[in-house]
Amino acid sequence: MTERIPVDLWFDPFCPFAWMTSRWLLEVQRVRPIEPRWHVMSLNMLNEGKDVPAEYRELIARALEPVRVVAAAQAKYGDEVVGPLYTEIGTRLHNRGMSRHLDRLAETMTESLRAAGLAPELTEAMLSDEYDDAIRESHDRGIGLVGQEVGTPVIAVEGVAFFGPVISPAPKGEDAGRLWDGVRIVAGFDEFFELKRSRTRDPIFD
Repeated sequence: MTERIPVDLWFDPFCPFAWMTSRWLLEVQRVRPIEPRWHVMSLNMLNEGKDVPAEYRELIARALEPVRVVAAAQAKYGDEVVGPLYTEIGTRLHNRGMSRHLDRLAETMTESLRAAGLAPELTEAMLSDEYDDAIRESHDRGIGLVGQEVGTPVIAVEGVAFFGPVISPAPKGEDAGRLWDGVRIVAGFDEFFELKRSRTRDPIFD
C-alpha cells in the first residue's frame, strides 16, 4: 500500500471557509494518498489587538467556545477524536445553520459530543479558560508557519504551509484531487507567496 502523506490543518470550527476546506481535504483523502491531521486555532486569538467591528468582536468571542470544547475532548481522549468531533460540530453549525443561533450553542455542542461518542459534559468547557493555553499553543504553532496577516484555515504538508485554499463549494472526487495537485505545485515554489481574487459567492454547503 502507498504510504499516506500527513497533512496538518488548523481550523476554527466557526469559520465557514475553514469548514469547506476541511471537507475538501477529506475528499482529497479518497483520491490521493494523504492523511489529514486536525489542529485547533482561534479567530478570537487571531484578532487580538486588531481594530475590528464590535459585532464581529462579539461573534469571535463566542467562537472561542466551540474551540474550547474541541480542546477539552482532545485533552480527555487524544488527537484522534478531533477530526470526528469537528465533523459533528461543523455539520451542525454550517450545514444545518446553527451558527445563526448562538443562544443554542451549548445545545449544539452537547449534540455534537454525543454524536461523536464523547462525554456530553465536556460542553462545560465552553465557559472555562482551562484549555486556553493549549488552544493558544496550537494556534501559534499554525499561524507561525504562515504569518499574522492570514487566518483560518492553515494547511501544512512536507514542510510547506499556506493559508487556504478558500473554496465555495468544496469540489468532490477527482476534482478535489486535481485542486490538491495544483495547490501542491504552487506551494512547492519557495518564490511563490500569494494568488488571490475577490470572492463572488457566499459559502455553499452541500
